[in-house]
Amino acid sequence: MTAFKAVKQKIKPPVLKKGDRVGIAAPAGPIDRGMLLNGLNMLKELGLEVSYADDIGNHENYLAGSDERRLKEFHQLWADPEVKAIIAARGGFGCSRLIEHLDYDLIAGNPKILIGFSDLTIMLNTIFEKTGLITFHGPMLSTMVRDGNGREIFNQLAGPSQEEIKARPLEILRDGNAQGNLLGGNLTCLQNLTGTQFMPDGQDALLFIEDVNEPAYKIDRILTHLKMIGVLDKFSGIILGQFLNSDLQQQDDCELIWGRVLELTDTIPVWSGFPVGHGKKNLLLPVGGAAQMDSNSGVLRFLEASRTE
Repeated sequence: MTAFKAVKQKIKPPVLKKGDRVGIAAPAGPIDRGMLLNGLNMLKELGLEVSYADDIGNHENYLAGSDERRLKEFHQLWADPEVKAIIAARGGFGCSRLIEHLDYDLIAGNPKILIGFSDLTIMLNTIFEKTGLITFHGPMLSTMVRDGNGREIFNQLAGPSQEEIKARPLEILRDGNAQGNLLGGNLTCLQNLTGTQFMPDGQDALLFIEDVNEPAYKIDRILTHLKMIGVLDKFSGIILGQFLNSDLQQQDDCELIWGRVLELTDTIPVWSGFPVGHGKKNLLLPVGGAAQMDSNSGVLRFLEASRTE
């Protein structure tokens, strides 16, 4: 097992409490008004106060308004001391256009929970890389409304940090134990970070990946590229999540890609079928949090608290 190395001073946000104020941000694609209203009602029923910008419903092509609007919205929510967590309204595209302009001093100086996935992969990993703040890969407002898991997510963020996840079903493609900081999310988004100052250092880290609407050959292409530029060689373990609405749902294609992952890696543990991604079950994972893959028991064990009491 590779020894875990803490590469930076980590920052952990406070736990979320009933009565706290939550900010809703739309840093990527445009949002549906009905979804927003349903989401706000859901959060209020959980005992949370809610803040959002008056112009959150702006629609500019495939974006929730201009870069300036989305950046201002994010900074205002982060600067508000009453806002204890920020939930992304939805994904889509747009986060990569903002990360060069984020105020990382503001973010580091006011730690709070940030939760999202899909295009938010860009922000989650970049913010951890630039500040050391642990962020959270998990459901957004749109999928909380769709899947009805808002209370489950609130309970996880409000309670003690979870100690482990024993996911079922889970396939151990290559056994072994490994530990390190959890990094990852949407595979296509992660590839877009490679070669930039915003890509977290994967040395001795655990990589979890998922994607949606991508055929097998594109997943193969991305993985091959990550191997050729040396990114895959750094990780101590790989967790494959859900790859939905693509030919990867066919067993033959799954076996093709999972086999390709094994070809591109050496002796590190590789798991598949982990419930993270665009499906109904999208488990909460702390980006930057230290964890251990225990293949003997099929358990992802967390080695530190992801939030402060």
